[in-house]
Amino acid sequence: MPLHMLFGPEDLLRCRFAISPLGQTHEAVRTLRRRERHGYHLPWLRRIGRAAEGLDLTELLLLMPRHGGYTPDFLGPPPAVPDASFEDELARLRATDPALARHELTLSLACTPGAADSPLGRAMLHDPAATVRRLADITERAWRALIKEDWPRLRTLLEADIAYRARQLAEGGLERLFEDLRPRMSWADRTLTVHALHVSARTRTQTLDGRGVLLMPSVFVWPDVVSGFIPPWQPAVIYPARGVGGLWREPDAAAPDALVRLLGANRAAILADLEEPASTSVLARRHRLAPSTVSAHLAVLRAAGLLVSRRRGHEVRYERTPLALALLAGG
Repeated sequence: MPLHMLFGPEDLLRCRFAISPLGQTHEAVRTLRRRERHGYHLPWLRRIGRAAEGLDLTELLLLMPRHGGYTPDFLGPPPAVPDASFEDELARLRATDPALARHELTLSLACTPGAADSPLGRAMLHDPAATVRRLADITERAWRALIKEDWPRLRTLLEADIAYRARQLAEGGLERLFEDLRPRMSWADRTLTVHALHVSARTRTQTLDGRGVLLMPSVFVWPDVVSGFIPPWQPAVIYPARGVGGLWREPDAAAPDALVRLLGANRAAILADLEEPASTSVLARRHRLAPSTVSAHLAVLRAAGLLVSRRRGHEVRYERTPLALALLAGG
């Protein structure tokens, strides 16, 4: 169903990006159920298979209709800050007003025939405060089993997408921002049009009224673009992050021979792997090396003028210099 978001002057000033580990956790749960559509994530699905089998996701999945229905917004409210921690977002979920929870639970259960009248649906609506607590507990277990170990890798990809789109915005405005997501999204005449996967003859129009739009890249939402939220939440667009196709790939078995002879096998592999900026911990996991070993290699590469480092929050990210790109091209 296409959604037309109408921007006023104030909305143009209130567009922002954010990353949601809580939202990514729920998208990961959906991916477990729709694995046939997510070939990109097969390595991850195989690796977490046993941990996923130990999760009871029944209540959570009841609120995730299969065919484009409504999932309660309180389960993954719009992040209050650009890079919220999972713990902070989970605390917001646990603090949900029971009256709001009941309202959104009712809307969600109505999307699945018979769900509201089922024993589980009735129990959820009878005591929404207890339901919120159970859903928060389930979400926390899902985070630990499905996402926590890989979160540095996922966060790196999501932050790289935001950095790219910030450059697109600076160079060409909102029209350029989502140019590579056509035809799912388009911008014209101060209107952002979002085409959901399940298209209906009906067209919705939403006037933003100065609230702006929250833009959230997602690892698991591909190939869809998702629009949300309903009031009182800020409107949002959740879109597939760039680079998902290579998210779970292992580093190439061998860097170019000439580069290996020059730098050594591990340093050459690390340099070849840095297609996007990455931290020491992410590189250590990818290359199955101790963080201290990777740190030492990065220090040598940086001293040689092949890498630069930039601090992002509590992490330091490394990226290749033009000299490194020339060496790789020559190899």
